[in-house]
Amino acid sequence: MDLAFPHVCLWTLLAFVLTWTVFYVNNRRKKVAKLPDAATEVRRDGDADVIIVGAGVGGSALAYALAKDGRRVHVIERDMREPVRMMGEFMQPGGRLLLSKLGLEDCLEGIDEQIATGLAVYKDGQKALVSFPEDNDFPYEPTGRAFYNGRFVQRLRQKASSLPTVQLEEGTVKSLIEEKGVIKGVTYKNSAGEETTAFAPLTVVCDGCYSNLRRSVNDNNAEVISYQVGYVSKNCQLEDPEKLKLIMSKPSFTMLYQISSTDVRCVMEIFPGNIPSISNGEMAVYLKNTMAPQVPPELRKIFLKGIDEGAQIKAMPTKRMEATLSEKQGVIVLGDAFNMRHPAIASGMMVVLSDILILRRLLQPLRNLSDANKISEVFFFSFYVIRKPMSATVNTLGNAFSQVLIASTDEAKEAMRQGCFDYLSSGGFRTSGMMALLGGMNPRPLSLIFHLCGITLSSIGQLLSPFPSPLGIWHSLRLFGLSMKMLVPHLKAEGVSQMLSPAYAAAYRKSYMTATAL
Repeated sequence: MDLAFPHVCLWTLLAFVLTWTVFYVNNRRKKVAKLPDAATEVRRDGDADVIIVGAGVGGSALAYALAKDGRRVHVIERDMREPVRMMGEFMQPGGRLLLSKLGLEDCLEGIDEQIATGLAVYKDGQKALVSFPEDNDFPYEPTGRAFYNGRFVQRLRQKASSLPTVQLEEGTVKSLIEEKGVIKGVTYKNSAGEETTAFAPLTVVCDGCYSNLRRSVNDNNAEVISYQVGYVSKNCQLEDPEKLKLIMSKPSFTMLYQISSTDVRCVMEIFPGNIPSISNGEMAVYLKNTMAPQVPPELRKIFLKGIDEGAQIKAMPTKRMEATLSEKQGVIVLGDAFNMRHPAIASGMMVVLSDILILRRLLQPLRNLSDANKISEVFFFSFYVIRKPMSATVNTLGNAFSQVLIASTDEAKEAMRQGCFDYLSSGGFRTSGMMALLGGMNPRPLSLIFHLCGITLSSIGQLLSPFPSPLGIWHSLRLFGLSMKMLVPHLKAEGVSQMLSPAYAAAYRKSYMTATAL
């Protein structure tokens, strides 16, 4: 095959994407939300400046950040016990940098956290070891951390509640208090079972993917796209525990990673339609008979250990939800209540920490938060667009990467899956570039587009080797169409003009790279 062919394809593909971008931007209607009028509210003595609903990773980190800036913060959390969750168990290098910017890096210490330097990727007997790159442009140690989510959350809560201006209370928020389109506070049931109210100029809804307040603020709905099924194998350690094990199995990926010095998380993706029952033991049989044979021999013993010892198997829905803004004033939605993407790249916590860093910087110049119009301007016209370089890159990458990992009998789709493996394992700038994206070390949309185009070319090369044939060309055209179908809708949903705007990218880098620790 002519060696110039991939280069021609690459530039053709990039030209197509950029042409489409210009067309979209020039013809896109500017939808500016109309902000309802609201009088400036005078804060009453004893009221908090901010009410935060939810004390998970996002809520606790936000409480600490705002309190360090002198705000009085009232956090209401449904259950103050240590969470037992299957998600939120890995912090990418980019997330660790953001934690340090918020002054919370010590919350990832002393919880038996495990260092992660990269991935071990398996496919059809092949194995590739890939590491997060040593990048001079990334001002932090290029390693991630794996851990029990509940331990991390408890450390964040302890650190937030150590500040005198933070009130952390157990209670269940029932509803938002609204007057003329402005949220004034919340109605909640406290730990004694008494229904009471709390008021503040600003309410932040940060109560996770199962938020019961989201629908009262905006009309976006979460789409369930698959289920993550997982369990913990105890009293064991992976070979080379600093590498997360990513297995390109069927129907989709399987992962094993060390979440403590003695425990290994085993998790896989299963699609809706015919999910085996956990309660009657069908799931355990499915994992043992269908999934275990696909796990590499050196990992299989640990994979089976948890099943044989009766580990609790959990299934959690994988949800996707675009970020949308509410026209109501006095309220902000953050975290999984605001925006969700496929967890294949484990970046949800990184995105919410990025959002907190941006929001904190935007609110710092405001002496008080009682001017609802001013807060709405900050959220509508600054926060939402400044967050785009990070959030759009992560959202697009997570959703596209998860689709590539799905096994298929379709020759074009399988070629893209093999092309992804080959690209990740090829070394050089391709491996380092993709790992920088996956690790949140390079949240640049143009870099994402470049590498996704590179994976497409690698996949086309598989189909056209050792020489082009009519069938190979046909599948190559189909593969190109699949890659565009995979990429373009996500770019359009995220807002191309906002993603690629140099001004927004510069504003994000100012928050991301120059913020000082609290």
